[in-house]
Amino acid sequence: MNMDKKVAVITGSGQGIGKAIAERLGKDGFTIVISDVNEESANRTSIELMEKGIESMAVQANVSSKKEIENLVEQTVEQYGQLDVFINNAGIDQVDSILNISEEDVQKIFEVNVFGTLYGIQAAAVQMKKQGTGGKIINACSIAGHRAYSLLGAYSATKFAVKAWTQAAAEELASSKITVNSYCPGIVGTSMWDRIDAGMVEYMNLEKGQAFEQFSKSIALGRTQEPEDVANFVSFLASKDSDYMTGQSVLIDGGILYG
Repeated sequence: MNMDKKVAVITGSGQGIGKAIAERLGKDGFTIVISDVNEESANRTSIELMEKGIESMAVQANVSSKKEIENLVEQTVEQYGQLDVFINNAGIDQVDSILNISEEDVQKIFEVNVFGTLYGIQAAAVQMKKQGTGGKIINACSIAGHRAYSLLGAYSATKFAVKAWTQAAAEELASSKITVNSYCPGIVGTSMWDRIDAGMVEYMNLEKGQAFEQFSKSIALGRTQEPEDVANFVSFLASKDSDYMTGQSVLIDGGILYG
């Protein structure tokens, strides 16, 4: 294993926050494995990284399938010989009144956000323990993992669950020198927030963009978040500088919640 060249896997990294994380870790010197349920976007992002001189490959995977996540780790190790950082970034949103959420909706969002995070933790930890060199598992939580929001009940529930996985896994894996932490973004100008805004417009009798605008007014630093703001913090979590930190779900929201 070439321990001088660290390898990072990022799920849901074909676009948005995941892509920004991939670009930042690539600049930090990591070899990057782009994974996304959308094979086309995964391949496109991987090619963009390679054009910038960053070693990368793409693996299509649906995080709600344990087998596909295990295969993602296997392909990574076959290609690069090791796994140092695994980022459970993939996730989906859902906007609905708590009285209207269907069984199918709950099943879908939990399969991706909750089960998918668990499968990523499991597959990464098994490989890292096999290597005996420790590692870093990093999960995507949210401000909604610290405070539930109306019309985002199911989404909030999944992010509270991610926070629980993070704490439990951190405690269990510490003896193997594997740290587990989460990043908790706020209001980021990505396609996910476009969908949240559209859903809230329907329920709140607003025009397009107004829900996003209303939420954005609560940000102390006076601007909405860029994917790079999240990526900068994930860079720290993936680095040696965070070696003494585990079990934390840290707000990176510009000052919406405090705690």
